[in-house]
Amino acid sequence: MKAAVFVDRDGTMIEERGYLDSLEAMQLFPWTAPAIRDLRAAGYPVIVITNQAGVARGYFDEAFVRTAHAHLDGLLAAGGAAVDGYYYCPHHPEGRVESYRIACGCRKPATGMLEAAARDHGIDLTRSFMIGDKWLDIALADNAGASGILVRTGYGAGVESARADEVSPVAIVDTLGDAADWILRHEGR
Repeated sequence: MKAAVFVDRDGTMIEERGYLDSLEAMQLFPWTAPAIRDLRAAGYPVIVITNQAGVARGYFDEAFVRTAHAHLDGLLAAGGAAVDGYYYCPHHPEGRVESYRIACGCRKPATGMLEAAARDHGIDLTRSFMIGDKWLDIALADNAGASGILVRTGYGAGVESARADEVSPVAIVDTLGDAADWILRHEGR
């Protein structure tokens, strides 16, 4: 079982746009592709973990989420990078689309997406990292026994001072690039 790096999408890899509903609005941070490339070169699978409640709220459908991920793959490839998988939760307990209006086990900070990725990719969650721009990303890491890193991009700078006592990040850094550097420095890879 190997360690992996799980990465939130919106606000961490790409600029935060609220409910991203057009490919033209997707803007990759300049440090995203190099960070992912460095992590993968060090032997870490990099897997995207994202809540996509816009499906449950009726803003877009799951086909758009898959199209957005294919578009993100193209942006990453242009920078010489690739991710090992995408896991997303389309549910929300207050959604307008009835079939997605559920309290599920996959919506962050529940661990369903990480558990599925661990099964699919042979990952040891206790040796892995979750990087995101919200405290719920860190709570997800804590709930799964992984190490959480908060980035100040997206919502990160705004929520940093409102830290919940029950979460315990191993680091708070400025960007995904800084998070990758922290992991590589502290893990000796």
